[in-house]
Order: sequence, then structure tokens, then C-alpha cells
Amino acid sequence: MAAEPARSGSKVATDALRQSAETLSQRLPALLVEAERVAATVAAGVHGRRRTGMGETFWQFRQYQPGDATVGIDWRQSAKSRQLFVREQEWEAAESVWLWCDLSRSMSFRSAAGVPAKWERAVLLILALAGLLVRGGERVAFLGAGNRPAGGRYGMDQLVRGLERAGKARDPVPPVAALPRFARLVLISDFLQPLDRLQERFDRYVALGARGCVMQLLDPAEEMLPYEGRVLFEGMEQEGAALIDNVGSVRARYVQLLQAHRETLAASCGRQGWRFTSHRTDRSAEAALLSLVAMLAPRALG
Repeated sequence: MAAEPARSGSKVATDALRQSAETLSQRLPALLVEAERVAATVAAGVHGRRRTGMGETFWQFRQYQPGDATVGIDWRQSAKSRQLFVREQEWEAAESVWLWCDLSRSMSFRSAAGVPAKWERAVLLILALAGLLVRGGERVAFLGAGNRPAGGRYGMDQLVRGLERAGKARDPVPPVAALPRFARLVLISDFLQPLDRLQERFDRYVALGARGCVMQLLDPAEEMLPYEGRVLFEGMEQEGAALIDNVGSVRARYVQLLQAHRETLAASCGRQGWRFTSHRTDRSAEAALLSLVAMLAPRALG
């Protein structure tokens, strides 16, 4: 779990971080405005309202990416260059997408004043993605809120109410929820929970035929462990504390273990046909949103 390095004078900052999820309803208006700006920026880079999908109308060729089904490769187009190209069709039918982000206490962590808390970036991305989806005629719902997916303003209003309820529940894993077969899911979290617990929850969705897009979202300090000297790390979700005499001496091992955790999570997603990406809170929200949009584009059938 995310941990806050305990230093002199840090208690007030830690308390403030732990209150971040509780103030979600107060921050939502500003996040909605920012989400609209981010969504508009990304939408401006998309030609028209056309999207990759399951229709029969040709849209475009794009370069083959690891994980694409080989049956989607257009060999005639690929023969014209040294690159492999995938033929994409236009998205012709509206879809329903269930969105979820982790609003547990560990998501309140931020390592510097200029870096957003993880929960703030997660909510921003959920709102911006939902905005793009409803603009394109899709239906959205917050996973576990108990609402049917809806489009337009009503769909966005329901999503906001779902976010507010999730902010009180603070569950670090996606909820068990009734879903139709072949549901589309977008899950955003630091995913620093035990992998067996995450896998158990993912397995429930896979049993329903759900197709998932998973984004691991971390603070830069969680990736690099930049601290020096003797540091007391305190868990933000009652995991206890750990006093490390020389943080620099364990940095390489920490980074190695984090990378192994991420690779195992990504491999698990890949085995069940899900898509995985990662994002750091000190990087562009627009780039993260583009990654989510790209993951939602269905692969060729095969």
C-alpha cells in the first residue's frame, strides 16, 4: 500500500491527505471543469466522431501493436511497407461502459505539493473518459452504484453520484456487481493490493465474459522511492509502520519488486484478454486519457 514517510512536521500534511477522499463532493465541481477541458483537448485530436469498433465500415489502417490479434493484420497493406498494419472498422453501435476508480485511503497519497493526489487524477480521468463516451453516444455507469448505464447529462449525473458514494465506501478493490455478459469495464487504481485478492475479483468479471481495461496509477515517489537516510514509513490503510535506516540501500530492491508486481498484474490481464496500462500522477492527464481511449477500442475479432 502507499505509505507516507514520517518526518518532523508531517502529521498535519498526512491528516490532510487522509481527508482528501472525504472532500470529494467539494472537489467535484472543479474536477468536472478540468475533466471537460482534458476531454475537449483529446477530442480535438480525433478526426470527427469516428471510433474503432465492431461495424462493417472501414475506418483506417494503424500500425500493429503487441497484443493485437494476428487475424486483424491486413497483409496486403502491410506488404507495401516494412511495418505490419491492422485494419480497423468504424464503431457503429452504442455500447455500455462501467467505470470504476479506487477512492481508498492509499489513493490520498501525494509526494509533493505540485503533484495531484492519486484519487484526484483517477476521478479526473473517469470524468473525462465518461464525457468523451457520452459525446460519442455511448452509455456509462459507475461500477457498483446499482444504476443502469445511461447517456447524455443523465448518465454523467448518475456517474457523479456513484463517485460520491464510492468516496464514502473507500473499497480498494473493484466491487462485486451484477453485470450483463460481455460488459465493458474500465478500472483505475494503484493496484498495490495482494495480487491474489485482485485476481479473485477479476476472475468474477471474466466469468461473466467482461472485457476489462486496467490502469495502474502511481505517484512518482511510489515508483522511484526518492527518499534518503533514515525514514519511518507509515501505512495509510492500517498496515503498520516500517523504520528503514538507509532508504538508499533498499531502493533498487524496492523498484525491482514494484516492477515485478506490475508485470504480474499486466500478464494476468493479458491472459484473460484484458488491456493494461500504467500512469504516473506527475505526467499529462491528456496522455493518460488517450491511453484509456485507445484501450477501449476493440481489437479485431479472432
